[in-house]
Amino acid sequence: MNEETSHSVRRHLRIAVDEYDTAIRQFIPGYEEMLAEAARALRPADPGLIIDLGAGTGALSEAILDSVGDAVLELIDVDPEMLNQARTRLARFGARARFTEGSFLEPLPRCRGAAASLALHHIPAMDAKQELYGRVFEALEPGGIFVNADATMPREPAAREATWRGWADHLVSHGIDEQRAFEHFEEWSEEDTYFPLEDELAAVASAGFAAECVWHEVGITVVVGRKPG
Repeated sequence: MNEETSHSVRRHLRIAVDEYDTAIRQFIPGYEEMLAEAARALRPADPGLIIDLGAGTGALSEAILDSVGDAVLELIDVDPEMLNQARTRLARFGARARFTEGSFLEPLPRCRGAAASLALHHIPAMDAKQELYGRVFEALEPGGIFVNADATMPREPAAREATWRGWADHLVSHGIDEQRAFEHFEEWSEEDTYFPLEDELAAVASAGFAAECVWHEVGITVVVGRKPG
């Protein structure tokens, strides 16, 4: 079975789901800025449907709904516990937030925008990821926008080591012991795969998008793909 179809945040991150929104800020450098940049990139998708792939507790969807006019968000996630958290979080948006329990590897609805935050690294092979980017491209209307906020890791060993070191420093600054920080990385590697940024940009471009990185901090990047039209 594909990893994404059976993913559980409780199992993967070794935390309770109701602890996720606190823990993710300890784990991810520039988390708030990452969400803000991703939401900003999607503003041209308003009005219309935006899909959130692997939406989790709805943090990215909330940022988009707060900043992208009258857009409607469809949150797609295989983890029912996370979607339940998202329903509570986004209740104030009423019908602008929709919830689908399922895999982002299944057929996607026609949309104006597509987004993902810390979700697509669960796809372990670049050819499978590139296939998903192609399906996102086909689902988007002409002029649609795809945004992927996720971790990337340099190919060159020294830069890779420096990125891991900087990421560990972030965890330490949030009260996590240095040894435990590196243990987290080992645990996450059981399900996470981080590709070089240049490979991500090439894969998005090969799907037909005009691709660029609009934000970067210690291995965390926001990549934007714009569909012609």
